[in-house]
Amino acid sequence: MSLLFNTYPLLRPLLFSLDAETAHDRTLPALKKLVNCRATRACLQARVSDHPTTLMGLSVRNPVGLAAGLDKNGAYIDALGHLGFGFVEVGTVTPVAQQGNPRPRLFRLPQSQALINRMGFNNLGLKAFVANVKTSTWRDQGGVLGLNIGKNAVTPNDQAVNDYLAGLEAVYPYADYITINISSPNTANLRDLQGQDELSAMLAPLKRRREALADEYGYRVPLAVKIAPDLTQEQTDAIATVLQQQGIDGVIATNTTLSREAVAGQRHASETGGLSGPPVHELSLPVIAQLRDRLGPDIAIIGVGGIVSGQQALEKLSAGADAVQLYTGLIYRGPALIRECVQALRTQTAPRTKEST
Repeated sequence: MSLLFNTYPLLRPLLFSLDAETAHDRTLPALKKLVNCRATRACLQARVSDHPTTLMGLSVRNPVGLAAGLDKNGAYIDALGHLGFGFVEVGTVTPVAQQGNPRPRLFRLPQSQALINRMGFNNLGLKAFVANVKTSTWRDQGGVLGLNIGKNAVTPNDQAVNDYLAGLEAVYPYADYITINISSPNTANLRDLQGQDELSAMLAPLKRRREALADEYGYRVPLAVKIAPDLTQEQTDAIATVLQQQGIDGVIATNTTLSREAVAGQRHASETGGLSGPPVHELSLPVIAQLRDRLGPDIAIIGVGGIVSGQQALEKLSAGADAVQLYTGLIYRGPALIRECVQALRTQTAPRTKEST
């Protein structure tokens, strides 16, 4: 196991002594410098076994990915891929740069190994994002890259499709798959786009534009939609229907939750924003199971939310997911969690097929 895997438990108290966003802002540049330095790169290399699988028609080295949000501007793709992920998703990016919500906007709840964030799609905009992605070598090294697109906060919902179309066109040549984020709780009214009529009206032009881009570039980039855990069964069914009707390739379940039931009484529990970590794991499992039941085997499901152990990654697959993503668990457990999850998923039997589903 690499030096970084072994030393993270020793580094975590130092990082946790800092404000959560400050720790984030210092850790990623430091990791990038270490990975880019020949003297330190080898001792940081992750020792994660391959566990090849297919996701949305893409071949991935292992089914454990990085969730969007950790690297909003695509500036640390190679450094994060170096940790052993099978696929990396970066963003959310909006057409125009925006600062997001005022700080403080990221809070730790250590008792539950959870976070609350109200970042608000803070990012440098599409131009800077694409420039960063173009400098990455992750895809050249066999890594799978997902690019996550959203809308600007000032864009009203009835014009949101224009922002998503701009994002789709800008990132298409550089993505292995593209995620349409309609589920962040930190952009006002964004989750309203999850309604059946609203979602259908938005996905239809995105599907048409994707097909035109596929003709232009000679290859078809899969589209995924990221949804919230705070949905009724009826709402989840309606989303599944739209995904099938619009030929969407994947669904990422789930984003952060607005519920505070699992962390009531803890410090920072009353902060506004989305709660991530183990409380979301239990909320996501029935959503994943319901989606799998409704979607059958043809639409991929990426399970995300609250994985802090290999067992929880396995529970995501048992519920119906094809792959998983990590974020908050990585903050609390460090990169050793990636290896643990891959090892746990290697115990899973043969990949899901049309015959075995």
